Amino acid sequence: MAQNPQTIRSPVCTCLGHVDHGKSSILDAIRGTSITATEAGGITQAIGASIIPLATIKKRCGGLLETLKMQFTIPGLLFIDTPGHAAFTNLRKRGGNLADIAVLVIDMNEGFMPQTLEALEILKFYKTPFVVAANKLDLTSGWQKKEGAVVARINAQNPTVTAHIETKLYEIVGKLAENGFSSERFDRVGDFTKEIAIIPVSAKTQEGIPELLMVLVGLAQKFLESSLRINVKGGAKGTILEVKEEKGLGTILDVIIYDGTLKTNDLIVIGGIEKPHTTRVRALLTPAPLAEIRDKKSHFTKVQSVVAASAVRISAPNVEGVIAGMPLRSASQTTLTLVETEVQKEVEEVLITTDKEGILVKADTIGSLEALSNILHQHNVKIRKASVGEITKKDVVEAQSNAQTSPVTAVILGFNIKVSDEIKNTTTNVKIFHSDVIYTLIDQFESWLAAETKRLEARKIEGLVRPCKMRIIPHYVFRQSNPAIVGMDILVGTIKVGMKVLKDGKEITSIKSIQHEKESVSSVNAGKQVAIALPGVTVGRQIHENDVLYSAIPEPDFRKLKDNKQHLSKDEVEVLKEIAQMRRKENPVWGV
Repeated sequence: MAQNPQTIRSPVCTCLGHVDHGKSSILDAIRGTSITATEAGGITQAIGASIIPLATIKKRCGGLLETLKMQFTIPGLLFIDTPGHAAFTNLRKRGGNLADIAVLVIDMNEGFMPQTLEALEILKFYKTPFVVAANKLDLTSGWQKKEGAVVARINAQNPTVTAHIETKLYEIVGKLAENGFSSERFDRVGDFTKEIAIIPVSAKTQEGIPELLMVLVGLAQKFLESSLRINVKGGAKGTILEVKEEKGLGTILDVIIYDGTLKTNDLIVIGGIEKPHTTRVRALLTPAPLAEIRDKKSHFTKVQSVVAASAVRISAPNVEGVIAGMPLRSASQTTLTLVETEVQKEVEEVLITTDKEGILVKADTIGSLEALSNILHQHNVKIRKASVGEITKKDVVEAQSNAQTSPVTAVILGFNIKVSDEIKNTTTNVKIFHSDVIYTLIDQFESWLAAETKRLEARKIEGLVRPCKMRIIPHYVFRQSNPAIVGMDILVGTIKVGMKVLKDGKEITSIKSIQHEKESVSSVNAGKQVAIALPGVTVGRQIHENDVLYSAIPEPDFRKLKDNKQHLSKDEVEVLKEIAQMRRKENPVWGV
């Protein structure tokens, strides 16, 4: 029996990093194109892909590749460029991220930013191998253009400049270590399986770009070759990059094919929220090598088939409603039902409804939903439901149903989606957080959760008589009796009108009124001195100057306070103990 023919596909490479740190500029430097200049604000607005053939890489690297002493079998690199605001690739495949290897771009002058940390969390979760491009080398103060490889150029600078660059690189090493990664400048790495390679680069001057390509190609060839083997005769597997309207073609799909072969007229199944979309390929269009699939000036050519790994534009009927990030599979009439079931099962694994209780999560695409859900689970956050699309009234009603049993789960997190004014203005006890940075979104939620949990816990002692301690100030007796009016120094807690007062463990009076700075008040906190009226006692008999008095805490209140003493101050806890000691002189089991 003949074996299925196999070949090595191009590794899929992604660029991640904080907005404005230079992801697209680095790709432009590699491609020799100027996509960044055409994007709004110079920031990539949509996910794109570029094929970089091995011949081009060899040309860019010059003699650098020869130093690796490798026989190259990979056909090139397929680069995915992610939106600056999303900070990670939307691409996914079952059981992991579609990226075979990633480039984490860091502005070496700015260092780590929120989206840098976010990218690291995602890379760590998916166990995606990556290198660091320490960008904007040319912006180092005092930098002068030199000849030679990037390390030689750094060493040829003024010693102060070289030292400054070393400091910045080791700041990156330190931050990576804090996040669980060992790293070193690429030429100092002893073991690429244990250390992350850091390559100093300048997208603007293209310094370090050959070294970046050398490291990527070397790592892919040495460590990824076995995972890049595909069955060229097998059915196509891919992920939807982008869905858009194209004049003359209708709704078209930009897709990455990462396994098998896709042909014109093939039956394809695409995952959906409710059910899969099944259609046929009307036309396949591919961009020229080094072209960008998003570039309107790119020349697209109709082809009869594409083999992984490829960026391809698909024209097909009935694809309205397809969502970016969804899986795509080719099928035959005999395997259609099986493929539809498998594809939809893959989607349902991401559309989480497994936790019996928890928050609701919404995101713009299935890929971003998966990334957010995975990171939330790493933070031990339970998810009752996760889905794609904007927040709806139905979502609010579902979240609101949590309010009675668990108020802190009456929450909706929205990633990279708009929240309509109608939803914002809905009067409910549902808390909605939304951001285009996962790191920020989770931080906002966790800060609120901590404060809200503390507030709800503190409600357990609302209405209870709390510990209070006060002292009668000498020489400030304004009336001896009917009622006695004395100056009082509030030592601990808060006194209130109507509060019963304890002396030596016995209830002797209550506070009839309080005056602070000649004004009547209902309560006053520790640290203040007031005049208070105490009925039923006489100064010189039941009470005296310098007497220390306490709040008369009822026994049931005492037990509740003892069980929730984490909500009391240290001073209040000490006063609680003093009151218990006094009470237990007469009743040894008081408050037990």
